[in-house]
Amino acid sequence: MIRPLWHRVRSFLRSLTGRIFLLLTIGMSLAAMLALLVAEHSRSRDFQSWRIQRVVASAEDIAHRLQRDPKRVEAMLASQQIMGAALAPEGIAVAEPDAALAKALRVRFGRGSNPEASQVPAGLCFPRQRYDPSVGAAGVVDAPRPSCWIVRFTDRTGARRSMALNLPRMERPASMMANPLYMLLIVIASAGLAIIVARIVAEPLRRLKHAAESFSLSLDPEEIPESGPEEVRAALSTFNVMQRRARAGFAERTQLLAAISHDLQTPLTRLRLRLELVENDDLRARLLQDHQAMQTLVKEGLDLAASTEAQEEWSVVDIDSLLESMVEDAQDLGAPLRFSGGCGGTIRVKPNALSRCISNLVSNAIKYGGEAEVGCSRQGGRVLIHIRDKGPGIPPDQLDQMFEPFTRGASGQPGGRPGTGIGLTIARSLAMTFDASVRLMNAEGGGLIATIEMKA
Repeated sequence: MIRPLWHRVRSFLRSLTGRIFLLLTIGMSLAAMLALLVAEHSRSRDFQSWRIQRVVASAEDIAHRLQRDPKRVEAMLASQQIMGAALAPEGIAVAEPDAALAKALRVRFGRGSNPEASQVPAGLCFPRQRYDPSVGAAGVVDAPRPSCWIVRFTDRTGARRSMALNLPRMERPASMMANPLYMLLIVIASAGLAIIVARIVAEPLRRLKHAAESFSLSLDPEEIPESGPEEVRAALSTFNVMQRRARAGFAERTQLLAAISHDLQTPLTRLRLRLELVENDDLRARLLQDHQAMQTLVKEGLDLAASTEAQEEWSVVDIDSLLESMVEDAQDLGAPLRFSGGCGGTIRVKPNALSRCISNLVSNAIKYGGEAEVGCSRQGGRVLIHIRDKGPGIPPDQLDQMFEPFTRGASGQPGGRPGTGIGLTIARSLAMTFDASVRLMNAEGGGLIATIEMKA
């Protein structure tokens, strides 16, 4: 279970889609985390700035009150009648002055104010017996003590003022960077966007890959729609031009072969008439045998030329009915052929090309194996037509060579059964016209199996 999954993951990551996905996921995740870190830092600075502004506003308010009515305000500060402000307790030193707060106070009070400010523990400003917010506020239970600042400055009269200012304690929100849920959400969102982008980017290459596979199986595949970015359209257009030129080359070769084979028919016919006039019976028989071999070669040359043509339209056929009818026709002609079983359903093919392909393979099987059987099966969304003979088989290292023109097995060599050696070549060419392939394999227990494989 784990091993196949790992192989699939490794295969995905080795693909272009997988690599784009991996790079985008990592890149976007790091970019999002960096942006979040910058936002956290900015929020922290804003929080500190807001606290400084509130302390400065409180200090400025008390300074204005002292300027208008110093005695009364001093008494109110001493008795803590002004909420959020009081006289600074004696003996509290500004041990760690807040430079930013002092600078803001200097801007408000002037250069000669010589301000000093520092945050101190709330217990030094408001002993617990003198400060209990739950007594004076409804619904406040175990409320934290407010934050306290000691502020000292010289006012316009030259008097040195020292006060304790407090604000409700506000805790800075916890950093989202410390929450694994946010990090997981960022990675998931990045991965989702990355897979979409990767598939979009790799789609033209997948189309090109499928087109190349189709072209390797068929000489007449459909051209790729030239859509997408400019570079993609240029690549697809170049591939379509390549397909057209390759088809033109095959067509020219086919026409040349067909023309030669056709033009040979007339002199061969005249030659046969003249051979019939040979008086020596043995010589005439040998010459006529050679003439027949030449005529067979020309005929199969025409068949090979015709096999590369792809003018036939596609149709949907019942595969079992087609195979059964071909077997029955062959049996009516006395051929040792039987139907071993069907696979059911229909397939989209070029019917005449498929029939000719099967006929060539059956003829080849009967010629070299004495008898044959035809069957059909399905495997992984593919339809496989099997033609098995009872012959001696072919050495494994020669199986692929059998599809080369004018290549024959041992039984087709001199002294064996006659043949031109292009029957399998014709069968493969015919199969390519309907996007199928033909392969050979030796059967267990003897004999050879020729398989036509095509889309279901």
